[in-house]
Amino acid sequence: MLRISRWLGIVAGISSIFLWFILVFFNPYNGTFELEPFLNTLITLFLPACLAIGAAITNRKYFLLIAFLWSAPISAYMALTPGIFKFFGLTSALYLVSFLTRQLAGKAKEQ
Repeated sequence: MLRISRWLGIVAGISSIFLWFILVFFNPYNGTFELEPFLNTLITLFLPACLAIGAAITNRKYFLLIAFLWSAPISAYMALTPGIFKFFGLTSALYLVSFLTRQLAGKAKEQ
């Protein structure tokens, strides 16, 4: 179960980074690069993805919860948009699933 949790966190983080690159550099809805949206999404989507990957690799389960809480507001907003960017909602939810799976694995190990 710990292995599943680790892979969920890593895959969700890598997927978020991939989606972020598309959003910032190849966005079909925006013609030019703008600094403010770049910085906003860097802070609210890219950095939590990096934190989730690091947490999944190093077994820091509470950092997965922090990554979820950090990215949840903008991910919920993006989940309601059309197109590929709705998958930010899924990747953020996978941070939470990874945390909960790791939490359950720890409780099962104690018993």
